[in-house]
Amino acid sequence: MTHEYDDTNIFARILRGEIPNDTVAETDHTLAFNDITPQAPVHVLVIPKGKYVTYDDFHAKASDAEIVDFHRTCARICAERGIVADGYRAISNAGRNAVQEVPHFHQHLIGGRSLGRMLAPAG
Repeated sequence: MTHEYDDTNIFARILRGEIPNDTVAETDHTLAFNDITPQAPVHVLVIPKGKYVTYDDFHAKASDAEIVDFHRTCARICAERGIVADGYRAISNAGRNAVQEVPHFHQHLIGGRSLGRMLAPAG
């Protein structure tokens, strides 16, 4: 997969303030906001402020400070939203086969109800 960043993607536009969002948390390196089409009672998108396309791109190129901040922000949101005790899902889609819709690395934090099996058996 190419890791060429597209500055016109919706998350880049959100980071530039061109599109509003329902902010959940913001730090120097990370922005988190409620998904506009939630799949569960809790559905938060967490994005780094840097120009990273996928999970592997972020973890290969981001600074230690960016990586730590991103993951600690995710942990704080899970605790604040009360989804740790009953369980939650952290999903990051990367590339065509995973149906990544926005070419900016992001993690979905989803919880607040039973989520069922993650994937249907191949067939």
